[in-house]
Amino acid sequence: MWEQIERNRRNSVLVVTGLGVLLVAIGMAVGMFFTGRQEGALVGGVIALGLWGVLWLTMRSRGDDIMLGMTGAREIQKKDHPQLFNVVEEMTIAASLPKMPRVFIVDDPAPNAFAVGRDPEKASVAVTIGLLRILDRDELQGVVAHEIGHIKNRDVALMTTAGIMLGAIVLLAELGRRALWWGGGARAPRDDNGGGGAQAIMLIVALVFMLLAPIFAQLIYFALSRKREYLADASGAMFSRWPEGLASALEKLGGKTVPQADQSRVTAPMYIVRPLHKGERRNLSSAFSTHPALEKRIRILRGMGKSVDITAYDRSYASTTGKHVVGKRSLSGVPPVEAMRPEEGPVQAPRARLREASNAFLAGAGYEAHECRGCGAVLKIPPELQGGKLAACPRCGAAI
Repeated sequence: MWEQIERNRRNSVLVVTGLGVLLVAIGMAVGMFFTGRQEGALVGGVIALGLWGVLWLTMRSRGDDIMLGMTGAREIQKKDHPQLFNVVEEMTIAASLPKMPRVFIVDDPAPNAFAVGRDPEKASVAVTIGLLRILDRDELQGVVAHEIGHIKNRDVALMTTAGIMLGAIVLLAELGRRALWWGGGARAPRDDNGGGGAQAIMLIVALVFMLLAPIFAQLIYFALSRKREYLADASGAMFSRWPEGLASALEKLGGKTVPQADQSRVTAPMYIVRPLHKGERRNLSSAFSTHPALEKRIRILRGMGKSVDITAYDRSYASTTGKHVVGKRSLSGVPPVEAMRPEEGPVQAPRARLREASNAFLAGAGYEAHECRGCGAVLKIPPELQGGKLAACPRCGAAI
Protein backbone atom coordinates (compact mmCIF):
# COMPACT_ATOMS: atom_id res chain seq x y z
CA MET A 1 0.00 0.00 0.00
CA TRP A 2 3.05 2.28 -0.22
CA GLU A 3 1.55 4.06 -3.22
CA GLN A 4 -1.58 4.93 -1.21
CA ILE A 5 0.53 6.03 1.77
CA GLU A 6 2.41 8.51 -0.42
CA ARG A 7 -0.87 9.71 -1.91
CA ASN A 8 -2.29 10.29 1.57
CA ARG A 9 0.76 12.35 2.49
CA ARG A 10 0.23 14.55 -0.56
CA ASN A 11 -3.49 14.74 0.13
CA SER A 12 -2.81 15.89 3.69
CA VAL A 13 -0.92 18.91 2.32
CA LEU A 14 -3.64 19.60 -0.26
CA VAL A 15 -6.42 19.25 2.32
CA VAL A 16 -4.75 21.61 4.79
CA THR A 17 -4.08 24.15 2.04
CA GLY A 18 -7.46 23.85 0.32
CA LEU A 19 -9.57 23.94 3.45
CA GLY A 20 -7.35 26.74 4.78
CA VAL A 21 -8.10 28.80 1.65
CA LEU A 22 -11.80 28.02 2.05
CA LEU A 23 -11.67 29.05 5.71
CA VAL A 24 -10.02 32.39 4.85
CA ALA A 25 -12.57 32.95 2.08
CA ILE A 26 -15.42 32.40 4.56
CA GLY A 27 -13.77 34.85 6.95
CA MET A 28 -13.63 37.43 4.17
CA ALA A 29 -17.26 36.75 3.25
CA VAL A 30 -18.39 37.15 6.87
CA GLY A 31 -16.36 40.36 7.24
CA MET A 32 -17.73 41.74 3.98
CA PHE A 33 -21.32 40.85 4.79
CA PHE A 34 -21.39 42.36 8.26
CA THR A 35 -19.45 45.54 7.48
CA GLY A 36 -20.36 46.14 3.88
CA ARG A 37 -16.81 47.29 3.18
CA GLN A 38 -13.74 45.81 1.59
CA GLU A 39 -11.76 46.66 4.71
CA GLY A 40 -14.08 44.40 6.69
CA ALA A 41 -13.43 41.55 4.28
CA LEU A 42 -9.69 42.02 4.76
CA VAL A 43 -10.03 41.97 8.55
CA GLY A 44 -12.22 38.88 8.39
CA GLY A 45 -9.72 37.12 6.17
CA VAL A 46 -6.80 37.95 8.48
CA ILE A 47 -8.73 36.67 11.52
CA ALA A 48 -9.64 33.46 9.68
CA LEU A 49 -6.01 33.02 8.59
CA GLY A 50 -4.91 33.33 12.21
CA LEU A 51 -7.55 30.77 13.21
CA TRP A 52 -6.30 28.44 10.48
CA GLY A 53 -2.74 28.68 11.84
CA VAL A 54 -3.86 28.00 15.42
CA LEU A 55 -5.95 25.01 14.34
CA TRP A 56 -3.13 23.55 12.26
CA LEU A 57 -0.74 23.78 15.21
CA THR A 58 -3.42 22.30 17.47
CA MET A 59 -3.97 19.46 15.05
CA ARG A 60 -0.25 18.71 14.90
CA SER A 61 0.07 18.64 18.67
CA ARG A 62 -3.29 17.39 20.00
CA GLY A 63 -5.57 16.59 17.06
CA ASP A 64 -6.07 12.95 18.03
CA ASP A 65 -6.77 13.82 21.68
CA ILE A 66 -9.41 16.34 20.55
CA MET A 67 -11.15 13.69 18.45
CA LEU A 68 -11.06 11.17 21.29
CA GLY A 69 -12.37 13.76 23.73
CA MET A 70 -15.29 14.59 21.42
CA THR A 71 -16.41 10.95 21.50
CA GLY A 72 -16.00 10.47 25.27
CA ALA A 73 -13.46 7.66 24.82
CA ARG A 74 -11.55 6.31 27.83
CA GLU A 75 -8.13 4.67 27.55
CA ILE A 76 -7.86 1.17 28.99
CA GLN A 77 -5.01 -1.19 29.88
CA LYS A 78 -4.53 -4.87 29.08
CA LYS A 79 -5.85 -6.02 32.46
CA ASP A 80 -9.11 -4.15 31.80
CA HIS A 81 -10.00 -6.07 28.61
CA PRO A 82 -7.40 -8.76 27.74
CA GLN A 83 -9.16 -10.00 24.58
CA LEU A 84 -9.38 -6.58 22.95
CA PHE A 85 -5.74 -5.87 23.82
CA ASN A 86 -4.60 -9.22 22.41
CA VAL A 87 -6.45 -8.58 19.15
CA VAL A 88 -4.87 -5.11 18.81
CA GLU A 89 -1.44 -6.60 19.56
CA GLU A 90 -1.88 -9.31 16.92
CA MET A 91 -2.99 -6.88 14.22
CA THR A 92 -0.18 -4.46 15.12
CA ILE A 93 2.33 -7.23 14.49
CA ALA A 94 0.58 -8.30 11.26
CA ALA A 95 0.71 -4.72 9.97
CA SER A 96 4.35 -4.24 11.07
CA LEU A 97 3.51 -1.03 12.90
CA PRO A 98 6.43 0.47 14.85
CA LYS A 99 4.34 0.86 18.00
CA MET A 100 1.08 -0.57 19.32
CA PRO A 101 -1.75 1.98 19.25
CA ARG A 102 -3.38 3.06 22.47
CA VAL A 103 -6.70 1.32 23.13
CA PHE A 104 -9.89 3.16 24.04
CA ILE A 105 -13.49 2.22 24.83
CA VAL A 106 -16.48 4.50 24.23
CA ASP A 107 -19.53 4.19 26.49
CA ASP A 108 -22.11 3.92 23.72
CA PRO A 109 -24.58 1.07 23.00
CA ALA A 110 -24.32 1.74 19.25
CA PRO A 111 -21.75 -0.66 17.73
CA ASN A 112 -18.91 1.26 16.05
CA ALA A 113 -15.13 1.80 16.01
CA PHE A 114 -12.58 4.33 14.76
CA ALA A 115 -8.86 5.12 14.71
CA VAL A 116 -7.05 8.44 15.10
CA GLY A 117 -3.45 9.58 15.13
CA ARG A 118 -0.91 11.80 13.41
CA ASP A 119 1.35 8.88 12.46
CA PRO A 120 1.82 5.15 13.25
CA GLU A 121 4.04 6.06 16.23
CA LYS A 122 1.21 7.97 17.91
CA ALA A 123 -2.11 6.38 17.06
CA SER A 124 -5.18 5.10 18.90
CA VAL A 125 -7.94 2.57 18.27
CA ALA A 126 -11.34 3.04 19.92
CA VAL A 127 -14.36 0.73 20.02
CA THR A 128 -17.78 1.19 21.57
CA ILE A 129 -19.29 -1.00 24.26
CA GLY A 130 -22.03 -1.87 21.78
CA LEU A 131 -19.45 -3.25 19.34
CA LEU A 132 -17.81 -5.46 21.99
CA ARG A 133 -21.23 -6.75 22.97
CA ILE A 134 -22.35 -8.09 19.58
CA LEU A 135 -19.11 -9.30 17.94
CA ASP A 136 -17.26 -12.56 18.51
CA ARG A 137 -13.46 -12.64 18.49
CA ASP A 138 -13.08 -13.27 14.73
CA GLU A 139 -15.39 -10.37 13.90
CA LEU A 140 -13.67 -8.12 16.43
CA GLN A 141 -10.35 -9.01 14.84
CA GLY A 142 -11.71 -8.00 11.43
CA VAL A 143 -12.85 -4.60 12.73
CA VAL A 144 -9.58 -3.94 14.55
CA ALA A 145 -7.63 -5.00 11.44
CA HIS A 146 -9.67 -2.47 9.45
CA GLU A 147 -8.78 0.31 11.90
CA ILE A 148 -5.13 -0.74 11.94
CA GLY A 149 -5.33 -0.49 8.14
CA HIS A 150 -6.28 3.18 8.49
CA ILE A 151 -3.20 3.72 10.65
CA LYS A 152 -0.91 1.79 8.31
CA ASN A 153 -2.21 3.69 5.27
CA ARG A 154 -1.69 6.98 7.15
CA ASP A 155 -5.16 8.19 6.33
CA VAL A 156 -5.97 8.77 10.01
CA ALA A 157 -3.66 11.78 9.82
CA LEU A 158 -5.44 12.93 6.67
CA MET A 159 -8.90 12.60 8.24
CA THR A 160 -7.84 14.16 11.55
CA THR A 161 -6.47 17.13 9.62
CA ALA A 162 -9.60 17.42 7.49
CA GLY A 163 -11.85 17.00 10.52
CA ILE A 164 -10.25 19.84 12.48
CA MET A 165 -10.34 22.16 9.46
CA LEU A 166 -13.94 21.24 8.67
CA GLY A 167 -14.89 21.98 12.26
CA ALA A 168 -13.43 25.47 11.94
CA ILE A 169 -15.26 26.13 8.68
CA VAL A 170 -18.58 24.94 10.12
CA LEU A 171 -18.03 26.99 13.29
CA LEU A 172 -17.22 30.20 11.42
CA ALA A 173 -20.15 29.79 9.05
CA GLU A 174 -22.47 28.99 11.95
CA LEU A 175 -21.42 32.17 13.76
CA GLY A 176 -22.20 34.14 10.62
CA ARG A 177 -25.62 32.52 10.24
CA ARG A 178 -26.53 33.09 13.89
CA ALA A 179 -25.50 36.74 13.66
CA LEU A 180 -27.63 37.06 10.52
CA TRP A 181 -30.58 35.44 12.32
CA TRP A 182 -30.35 37.98 15.13
CA GLY A 183 -30.39 40.92 12.76
CA GLY A 184 -26.75 41.28 11.76
CA GLY A 185 -25.49 42.28 8.34
CA ALA A 186 -24.67 45.52 6.69
CA ARG A 187 -26.88 47.43 4.32
CA ALA A 188 -25.44 48.39 0.99
CA PRO A 189 -24.64 52.12 1.01
CA ARG A 190 -26.35 54.38 -1.49
CA ASP A 191 -24.10 55.85 -4.12
CA ASP A 192 -25.24 58.32 -6.77
CA ASN A 193 -22.54 57.00 -9.09
CA GLY A 194 -23.97 53.46 -8.99
CA GLY A 195 -21.47 52.00 -6.54
CA GLY A 196 -24.28 50.99 -4.21
CA GLY A 197 -25.56 48.40 -6.70
CA ALA A 198 -22.14 46.80 -7.03
CA GLN A 199 -21.79 46.77 -3.26
CA ALA A 200 -25.19 45.09 -2.92
CA ILE A 201 -24.15 42.38 -5.38
CA MET A 202 -20.94 41.78 -3.41
CA LEU A 203 -22.96 41.44 -0.21
CA ILE A 204 -25.28 38.91 -1.82
CA VAL A 205 -22.32 36.91 -3.17
CA ALA A 206 -20.72 36.98 0.29
CA LEU A 207 -23.95 35.71 1.88
CA VAL A 208 -24.33 32.88 -0.64
CA PHE A 209 -20.71 31.84 -0.21
CA MET A 210 -21.05 31.91 3.58
CA LEU A 211 -24.02 29.56 3.36
CA LEU A 212 -22.64 27.16 0.72
CA ALA A 213 -18.94 26.89 1.67
CA PRO A 214 -19.55 24.48 4.59
CA ILE A 215 -21.47 22.19 2.23
CA PHE A 216 -18.57 22.15 -0.25
CA ALA A 217 -16.12 21.41 2.58
CA GLN A 218 -18.37 18.62 3.86
CA LEU A 219 -18.55 17.00 0.42
CA ILE A 220 -14.75 17.03 0.15
CA TYR A 221 -14.52 15.43 3.58
CA PHE A 222 -17.08 12.76 2.68
CA ALA A 223 -15.34 11.91 -0.60
CA LEU A 224 -12.06 11.35 1.25
CA SER A 225 -13.83 9.15 3.80
CA ARG A 226 -15.57 6.86 1.29
CA LYS A 227 -12.42 5.88 -0.62
CA ARG A 228 -10.34 5.30 2.48
CA GLU A 229 -12.93 2.84 3.82
CA TYR A 230 -12.41 0.53 0.83
CA LEU A 231 -8.63 0.67 1.25
CA ALA A 232 -8.91 -0.04 4.97
CA ASP A 233 -11.15 -3.04 4.19
CA ALA A 234 -8.44 -4.33 1.83
CA SER A 235 -5.76 -3.86 4.49
CA GLY A 236 -7.96 -5.43 7.17
CA ALA A 237 -8.54 -8.53 5.07
CA MET A 238 -4.80 -8.83 4.45
CA PHE A 239 -3.77 -8.33 8.10
CA SER A 240 -6.36 -10.70 9.60
CA ARG A 241 -6.11 -13.17 6.68
CA TRP A 242 -9.83 -13.85 7.13
CA PRO A 243 -12.07 -11.45 5.14
CA GLU A 244 -15.20 -13.22 6.37
CA GLY A 245 -14.55 -11.90 9.89
CA LEU A 246 -14.80 -8.29 8.73
CA ALA A 247 -17.65 -9.06 6.33
CA SER A 248 -19.65 -10.73 9.10
CA ALA A 249 -18.95 -7.82 11.46
CA LEU A 250 -20.14 -5.28 8.86
CA GLU A 251 -23.26 -7.40 8.31
CA LYS A 252 -24.05 -7.28 12.03
CA LEU A 253 -23.38 -3.54 12.19
CA GLY A 254 -25.67 -2.98 9.21
CA GLY A 255 -28.48 -4.82 10.95
CA LYS A 256 -28.41 -2.61 14.05
CA THR A 257 -30.52 0.55 14.31
CA VAL A 258 -29.22 1.82 17.66
CA PRO A 259 -28.76 5.63 17.54
CA GLN A 260 -25.26 6.82 18.43
CA ALA A 261 -24.59 9.48 21.07
CA ASP A 262 -21.82 11.11 19.02
CA GLN A 263 -23.62 12.86 16.16
CA SER A 264 -20.86 15.33 15.24
CA ARG A 265 -20.40 15.92 11.51
CA VAL A 266 -16.67 16.20 12.19
CA THR A 267 -16.20 12.77 13.75
CA ALA A 268 -18.81 10.86 11.68
CA PRO A 269 -16.43 9.90 8.80
CA MET A 270 -13.91 8.54 11.32
CA TYR A 271 -16.13 5.56 12.25
CA ILE A 272 -16.17 2.20 10.48
CA VAL A 273 -19.90 2.67 9.77
CA ARG A 274 -21.97 5.86 9.67
CA PRO A 275 -23.44 6.80 13.09
CA LEU A 276 -27.24 6.56 13.08
CA HIS A 277 -29.71 9.17 14.30
CA LYS A 278 -32.77 8.24 16.34
CA GLY A 279 -35.32 6.35 14.25
CA GLU A 280 -32.97 6.15 11.24
CA ARG A 281 -32.13 3.02 9.26
CA ARG A 282 -29.11 2.41 7.09
CA ASN A 283 -29.61 2.89 3.37
CA LEU A 284 -27.56 3.01 0.22
CA SER A 285 -24.62 5.35 -0.14
CA SER A 286 -25.08 8.71 -1.79
CA ALA A 287 -23.05 11.84 -2.50
CA PHE A 288 -23.99 13.09 0.96
CA SER A 289 -23.10 9.87 2.82
CA THR A 290 -19.98 9.61 4.94
CA HIS A 291 -19.45 5.94 4.00
CA PRO A 292 -19.87 3.64 1.01
CA ALA A 293 -22.81 1.24 1.05
CA LEU A 294 -22.30 -1.65 3.47
CA GLU A 295 -23.82 -4.10 1.00
CA LYS A 296 -21.12 -3.24 -1.53
CA ARG A 297 -18.29 -3.47 1.02
CA ILE A 298 -19.51 -6.89 2.19
CA ARG A 299 -19.90 -8.17 -1.37
CA ILE A 300 -16.34 -7.11 -2.26
CA LEU A 301 -14.86 -8.81 0.82
CA ARG A 302 -16.72 -12.06 0.17
CA GLY A 303 -15.75 -11.93 -3.50
CA MET A 304 -12.05 -12.22 -2.67
CA GLY A 305 -12.29 -16.00 -2.56
CA LYS A 306 -9.39 -17.87 -1.00
CA SER A 307 -6.87 -15.06 -1.51
CA VAL A 308 -6.51 -12.17 0.93
CA ASP A 309 -3.86 -10.01 -0.76
CA ILE A 310 -4.58 -6.54 -2.16
CA THR A 311 -4.63 -7.92 -5.71
CA ALA A 312 -7.56 -10.16 -4.81
CA TYR A 313 -9.37 -7.24 -3.20
CA ASP A 314 -8.82 -4.96 -6.18
CA ARG A 315 -10.04 -7.69 -8.52
CA SER A 316 -13.20 -8.18 -6.45
CA TYR A 317 -13.68 -4.41 -6.24
CA ALA A 318 -13.38 -4.09 -10.02
CA SER A 319 -15.89 -6.88 -10.64
CA THR A 320 -18.35 -5.15 -8.29
CA THR A 321 -17.92 -1.51 -9.29
CA GLY A 322 -16.22 -1.62 -12.69
CA LYS A 323 -13.31 0.45 -11.35
CA HIS A 324 -10.01 -0.12 -9.54
CA VAL A 325 -9.21 1.15 -6.05
CA VAL A 326 -5.53 0.20 -5.64
CA GLY A 327 -2.74 1.82 -7.68
CA LYS A 328 -1.10 -0.25 -10.43
CA ARG A 329 2.37 0.13 -8.95
CA SER A 330 1.13 -1.16 -5.58
CA LEU A 331 -0.31 -4.24 -7.31
CA SER A 332 2.84 -5.15 -9.23
CA GLY A 333 4.82 -8.04 -7.80
CA VAL A 334 2.41 -8.75 -4.93
CA PRO A 335 2.64 -12.45 -3.95
CA PRO A 336 -0.67 -14.28 -3.46
CA VAL A 337 -1.68 -14.86 0.18
CA GLU A 338 -4.22 -17.53 1.08
CA ALA A 339 -6.95 -17.05 3.64
CA MET A 340 -6.44 -18.67 7.02
CA ARG A 341 -9.41 -19.34 9.27
CA PRO A 342 -8.66 -18.42 12.92
CA GLU A 343 -8.72 -21.13 15.53
CA GLU A 344 -12.02 -21.36 17.36
CA GLY A 345 -11.82 -20.15 20.94
CA PRO A 346 -14.28 -19.95 23.83
CA VAL A 347 -17.57 -18.28 22.93
CA GLN A 348 -18.87 -15.61 25.29
CA ALA A 349 -22.55 -14.79 25.68
CA PRO A 350 -23.55 -11.23 24.73
CA ARG A 351 -24.37 -10.44 28.37
CA ALA A 352 -20.88 -11.53 29.46
CA ARG A 353 -19.30 -9.43 26.68
CA LEU A 354 -21.36 -6.41 27.75
CA ARG A 355 -20.32 -6.79 31.38
CA GLU A 356 -16.64 -7.14 30.46
CA ALA A 357 -16.76 -4.09 28.17
CA SER A 358 -18.61 -1.97 30.76
CA ASN A 359 -16.12 -2.90 33.47
CA ALA A 360 -13.22 -2.02 31.14
CA PHE A 361 -14.72 1.40 30.39
CA LEU A 362 -15.25 2.13 34.10
CA ALA A 363 -11.65 1.11 34.83
CA GLY A 364 -10.50 3.49 32.12
CA ALA A 365 -12.62 6.25 33.68
CA GLY A 366 -10.82 5.80 37.01
CA TYR A 367 -13.33 3.60 38.87
CA GLU A 368 -11.97 1.12 41.43
CA ALA A 369 -13.50 -2.33 41.91
CA HIS A 370 -14.07 -3.24 45.57
CA GLU A 371 -15.73 -6.41 46.88
CA CYS A 372 -18.04 -5.88 49.87
CA ARG A 373 -17.20 -8.14 52.80
CA GLY A 374 -20.83 -8.20 53.87
CA CYS A 375 -22.80 -9.20 50.75
CA GLY A 376 -20.02 -9.96 48.28
CA ALA A 377 -21.17 -7.35 45.77
CA VAL A 378 -18.46 -5.89 43.55
CA LEU A 379 -18.69 -2.12 43.96
CA LYS A 380 -17.48 0.23 41.22
CA ILE A 381 -16.28 3.24 43.22
CA PRO A 382 -15.92 6.52 41.22
CA PRO A 383 -12.81 8.68 41.73
CA GLU A 384 -14.66 11.28 43.83
CA LEU A 385 -15.63 8.63 46.44
CA GLN A 386 -12.27 6.89 46.68
CA GLY A 387 -9.83 7.23 49.56
CA GLY A 388 -12.25 6.17 52.29
CA LYS A 389 -15.01 8.64 51.39
CA LEU A 390 -17.52 5.82 50.88
CA ALA A 391 -18.10 4.49 54.39
CA ALA A 392 -20.72 1.79 53.82
CA CYS A 393 -21.94 -0.56 51.09
CA PRO A 394 -25.01 0.98 49.39
CA ARG A 395 -26.48 -2.51 49.00
CA CYS A 396 -26.22 -4.05 52.47
CA GLY A 397 -24.93 -1.17 54.62
CA ALA A 398 -21.83 -3.06 55.75
CA ALA A 399 -18.76 -0.99 56.55
CA ILE A 400 -16.20 -0.73 53.77
